Amino acid sequence: MTEIVIISGKGGTGKTSLTASFAALAPKTVVADCDVDAADLHLILAPRILQRTDFISGHEAVIRGDACTGCGTCRTLCRFEAVSRNGSSGRYEIGPAGCEGCGVCVHFCPAKAIDFPQRLCGEWYVSETRFGPMVHARLGIAAENSGKLVSLVRKEAQRLAVEREADLLLVDGPPGIGCPVIASITGVDLVLVVTEPTRSGKHDLERVLRLARHFKVPACVCVNKWDINPELTEQIENESRLSGATVLGRIPYDRTVTAAQIAGQSATEYGGGPASKAILEIWETLRRMASPTNKRRES
Repeated sequence: MTEIVIISGKGGTGKTSLTASFAALAPKTVVADCDVDAADLHLILAPRILQRTDFISGHEAVIRGDACTGCGTCRTLCRFEAVSRNGSSGRYEIGPAGCEGCGVCVHFCPAKAIDFPQRLCGEWYVSETRFGPMVHARLGIAAENSGKLVSLVRKEAQRLAVEREADLLLVDGPPGIGCPVIASITGVDLVLVVTEPTRSGKHDLERVLRLARHFKVPACVCVNKWDINPELTEQIENESRLSGATVLGRIPYDRTVTAAQIAGQSATEYGGGPASKAILEIWETLRRMASPTNKRRES
């Protein structure tokens, strides 16, 4: 089984659209949406949820109102300013969105009036789509440990891929270079970085390629909407090659991609535009690069 992750240095470059298009083209594939902070692959793949599981991670402090003496120790010690005073009762309360689960208030409360239960941070799902199985998740509002949830989604997707004897695990990764991205690319066979020909796109591409090099993950690059700035596209491709990445191709700006999204389809399903043709060519190149034969040759 080959595991490919599609990532981007910034949001909005088109990585989810590309992942959905690849899923439509690839046989015997398991798909995972690891962009758990803002998951949207389900909008195109329309998964039918088969299994729903709570994601429990970390702890949150909860003050028992009947035991609180109103001394204010918790508020003094909380560096996250999560503690506030109830004007009517004079007792203190902890806002769940502000609590970082450090436990300082629990340890130092003189009245031992603060409980420290585990926190429900979201849900993860095993689903079926028209292209095969999919593992995805939803992180709760202001919830923590998205990197841990990404690892959980990947692990379940890997298990499912082995169970289904899939040839490919296709992962829609999160944008940026933070903990969720690290959790999504560690140990994978290949990352495809989707960028756009803008100054911010170029800058963030450089950062994410440095991250891939740090973790010794082979990287390739494609430029989406390349024709809005051909000169910068050329510059991005040249610098990507110098950094050791493989340039797979270019995707032109194409209004049929938006039409496909409105129709709830991937660009390659909808077809009829230059973007669909370019994505197909990129997929064929990517498939050859990630084939088991090619991987054995490189090793």
